[in-house]
Amino acid sequence: MSLSADKGVLGEKLVAQWLQQQGWAILHWRWRTRSGELDIIAQLAHELAFVEVKTRSRRNWDANGKLAIAAKKQQLIWQAADLFLAEHPAYADLSCRFDVALVRCHSLPQSQNYNPQANQSEPVKLGQAVRVGNYQFILQEYIPSAFDCS
Repeated sequence: MSLSADKGVLGEKLVAQWLQQQGWAILHWRWRTRSGELDIIAQLAHELAFVEVKTRSRRNWDANGKLAIAAKKQQLIWQAADLFLAEHPAYADLSCRFDVALVRCHSLPQSQNYNPQANQSEPVKLGQAVRVGNYQFILQEYIPSAFDCS
């Protein structure tokens, strides 16, 4: 796995942990179709969230991931969500929304005394840094109902 893919996976895990802390149940993570992938599918009561996670370093070109959720990407996410609902009809009657999570990541110097397992139970809070291995992640923004594909 490439370094950027590794950061992306860690960013998705961070968002999944935050969603669980908010009471959401994670139904699927990295659900794949031929046309694309849904990063996180979560449920809270009678609501289903299809969450797109964008993990970016400090020097990014796309406004921390916001510009990467253009109309074409939104359409691909909607198509994948439609396929998910077709394959899982038990969720078809739930209210659906499309959320976006923006995560900032940067590398930290290696510390010989650092235990990467220590932070796994640390709560994730918006805007606060969480160290995972030799990276620091910040869930910068969580945008509920970021776009509508109806």
